[in-house]
Amino acid sequence: MSYIMVDIEADGPCPWEYSMISFWAIVVEESLTRTFYGELKPITDNYIEEALAVSWFSREETECFNDPKEVMEKFATWIERNSHWQPIFIADNLAFDWQFINYYFHKYLGYNPFNHSWVNLGDLYAWMEREMKSKRKWQKYRITKHTHNPLDDAKWNAEALLAFKSLGLNIKLL
Repeated sequence: MSYIMVDIEADGPCPWEYSMISFWAIVVEESLTRTFYGELKPITDNYIEEALAVSWFSREETECFNDPKEVMEKFATWIERNSHWQPIFIADNLAFDWQFINYYFHKYLGYNPFNHSWVNLGDLYAWMEREMKSKRKWQKYRITKHTHNPLDDAKWNAEALLAFKSLGLNIKLL
């Protein structure tokens, strides 16, 4: 299995009303060098200024981004080339990130290369520690600064997963 850490930025809370603006995916392995980045044109006219501001892009900039169908096709190809067996989608805020990626894959490709294989990073740590109250304590294992740039945030989370492995999590990484 290949664990692919994903972080997305969006201009609102849900994909059918708002748009995914950008995302970064990184294969979780020691080198953290196999990455994919996508910037996508908005698919709706709706956006929340405060949500968009987190991405550091203006609405005018996002309107010049790439066609979402092309980005998702390239991402699916990248996943196929950079994973072994079933790729596993992993994210810090799984409910948010997954809903956008899953929606865009189904909307533009008719399927999701991740199928139904996903893990929430905070839950994984809580299970590892056998205590649900520790769900946020895992963040101390991040190294890269949190910036809301999806590359930094995906890398930040991948670093934490690598630390979990060094703490004894029985997980096979590439």
